Amino acid sequence: MRVPAQGPGDLVLTKQGLRFLGRLLPCSIGKGGLSEAKREGDGATPIGVHRIAGMLYRPDRMTRPAPWAQAIGPGDLWSDDQRDSRYNTQVTAPYHYSHECLRRADPLYDLVLILDWNWPNAEPGKGSAIFIHQWRRPGYPTEGCIAFNRADLHWLAGRVVPGSRVIVPNLA
Repeated sequence: MRVPAQGPGDLVLTKQGLRFLGRLLPCSIGKGGLSEAKREGDGATPIGVHRIAGMLYRPDRMTRPAPWAQAIGPGDLWSDDQRDSRYNTQVTAPYHYSHECLRRADPLYDLVLILDWNWPNAEPGKGSAIFIHQWRRPGYPTEGCIAFNRADLHWLAGRVVPGSRVIVPNLA
């Protein structure tokens, strides 16, 4: 992928972390590394220019981080089943296809920025649920998402807007 011209509001992944608004924020990426051929379940973070399409938060654990953030409720899920017509979208329980719970017991999804990877018109098998969320600990890989410490994630959430670009270049 040729790296596009970058603007001051772009979030740009580098080998040292994510660069945004003059700051370099440590982050974790997928256990499968970076991929130009992202597939469901490969654990890779997709290379490309993505846009922030939404923000979710746990209202029982924090105040609304931005006016456009949507609350995560007890029955909120994310479909990761490529057999379902609602693949790679937010769905509600009960849901009989494979899915990921958005309201988790741990704090990883207390605040989530949704990337437009394979969304809104998902191609089955191309990968789902590429989020920006809280990491488990420094350096611990994700299932394909980009993860930050809690303070940096909240700092990002207060400054991004819908449509902000997240640039993930091929760093090989």
